[in-house]
Amino acid sequence: MERRRLVTENRTLRQNIQERYHKFANIIGRSPKMRQVFDLIIQAAPSRSTILIQGESGTGKELVARAIHANSARSDRTFVTVNSGNLPPDLLESTLFGHVKGAFTGANNSKKGLYDLADKGSIFFDEIGNIPHETQSKLLRVMQEREFMRLGGIETIRVDARIIAATNCDLKEMVDDGRFREDLYYRLHVINIYLPPLRERKDDIPPLMQHFLEKYGEENKKADIELKPEALDLLMEYSWPGNVRELENVIERAVVLSPTASIGADLIPDHVRTAPTFRIPNFVVPPEGLSFKDVITNVERRLIESTLEAAGGVQKKAAELLKIKPTTLNEMIRRHDIGAPRRKGAAFSEPDDDADTPPRSRTSTELTRE
Repeated sequence: MERRRLVTENRTLRQNIQERYHKFANIIGRSPKMRQVFDLIIQAAPSRSTILIQGESGTGKELVARAIHANSARSDRTFVTVNSGNLPPDLLESTLFGHVKGAFTGANNSKKGLYDLADKGSIFFDEIGNIPHETQSKLLRVMQEREFMRLGGIETIRVDARIIAATNCDLKEMVDDGRFREDLYYRLHVINIYLPPLRERKDDIPPLMQHFLEKYGEENKKADIELKPEALDLLMEYSWPGNVRELENVIERAVVLSPTASIGADLIPDHVRTAPTFRIPNFVVPPEGLSFKDVITNVERRLIESTLEAAGGVQKKAAELLKIKPTTLNEMIRRHDIGAPRRKGAAFSEPDDDADTPPRSRTSTELTRE
């Protein structure tokens, strides 16, 4: 009876999950952070509230926007995408709101805009931070009043389009710099969905990898193609600055170039195989205790030294690898009194033969092995 109860409970739970996530087929993720994204989409999608999706390039912001539309009451209407940064202001305004005949040179006929197409549906502004300042005020009016006028026209047109926006920029910082309207920012920031980068959800790499293997294996007529364990290890250790889009490109390349059904480490691009890695070693606190400050200082120093080694001593490149400002790195280097690396592979000073000399710091390779 207990077994029957568990089987029934498991079947019901699996069915509920399938029903709940049935419109997320193109978003692959099983990590806790992605489950939070799914839950937020499900909660927010039925409303008509404006949604702002934030995340780095390549994380799949448009897929999330489409999932929001697919799980809303507007799913049977049009989903319109606006590439916000690819058009000059006049052309962008004409593209969004349309224009009347004679509005500008070459406007021989009146034309509807994307907002007309999105009526009763959803309109997605990709990289909304790139919209010109003069267009931002007109977009704000549409959001507030749900009406607009065509370029060169005087007739007011009512529209009901749900706005979903995405950005890889810090809009609040842009507001502070005067590059983005504060009132528009708060209009957009009703419901915020943060899409984490791939390096923060490494658990999603195996299912993403399998999805892309099947996709490009079928496309290239290479059934049952798989990744060898050593190749998967390389993917798991890499930081993926290009996120899911970069992972997809790496898998597509490997599938196309693989002569067999097994993809080895040799088909992983050099920049992935040779990328510097850093792993925090396991610490064992001795019975007498230790200084927390000294441990953190030591780890910080070794991280900076190993990164400088990987960057060939170029501080600007090392700062990019550490995702900090060059001025911040320079101050940390001076605080730790870190000198330039002597040669590639020997960023740390070698010990003298004097027995009283303290042992040298371990290299990044040794830390990785630990």
